[in-house]
Amino acid sequence: MAWFEGFESRTVDANGVRIHVRVPTAAHNGRPALLLLHGFPQTHAMWHRVSQLLSHDFYLVMPDLRGYGDSSKPAGLPDHSNYSKRTLAADMAALMDALGVECFGVCGHDRGARVAHRLALDHPERVEKLCVIDIAPTLDMYAATDMAFARAYYHWFHLIQPSPLPETMILGNPLPYLHTKLGGWGGSGTAFIEAQAMAEYERCFLLPGTVHSICEDYRASAGIDLEHDRASRSLPDGTGRMACDTLVLWGERGVVHRLFDPLPLWQAQCAATVSGCALAAGHFIPEELPAETAAHLRGFFGV
Repeated sequence: MAWFEGFESRTVDANGVRIHVRVPTAAHNGRPALLLLHGFPQTHAMWHRVSQLLSHDFYLVMPDLRGYGDSSKPAGLPDHSNYSKRTLAADMAALMDALGVECFGVCGHDRGARVAHRLALDHPERVEKLCVIDIAPTLDMYAATDMAFARAYYHWFHLIQPSPLPETMILGNPLPYLHTKLGGWGGSGTAFIEAQAMAEYERCFLLPGTVHSICEDYRASAGIDLEHDRASRSLPDGTGRMACDTLVLWGERGVVHRLFDPLPLWQAQCAATVSGCALAAGHFIPEELPAETAAHLRGFFGV
């Protein structure tokens, strides 16, 4: 198939920002809606291969998150709240409103999975099912920080430093930094990335404001996101837990598999059924194993 054949690009006003999104050219036609959220340091282009395999089964919605790709990149606020996962989740809820979709499944990879987690918590009436790919809950990951985790995910601690230090350092030579991230965390180089996707990642990483927005995403995760997560967990009678069935996928060669036990961590945060497994991949599972990823999503989301 040609690059995103059967899909069109739109720009949608949502929650005070403009969200770039790729959606099917055809109407819903009764297909269930599935929102696919990318992670760092990518864009919606990471879903290209998976979308080819699922386009007949689902009404796929593939946005660039606030701060990434061709979506808005507002300057970060002092408390980083405009890059909190609560705010990014509200962006996605507003996007689905604009597309006329009331209820939907959501699958997120990496940062997108953290947005998806908050979307399921804050908008339980909208999210029918959830899939998170290669993450453990943010609060648990920070709480378990040790030398091994700090070495493997040093970017978590570099990107949260006050502006403009990490921005200046990365922008001194941005593409080698990008390529290093894309080839890391259990990967073996970047050969699994399609040439057109890599060109998109490079183009978007160099757009004005992208690196600052990425840093703001991580600064929010180390601050206001943890406040929101602690508040959710403190609610009585499990009311701060996710209410939807959840699928957890992670890579056998990745940091999450090596340093965490993701399934019980997610089971503790969900009042419904949590299932999942490790796949024979590193961190970037949807691009490394698109057929396996699509098969798991098709089976879980009910087609």
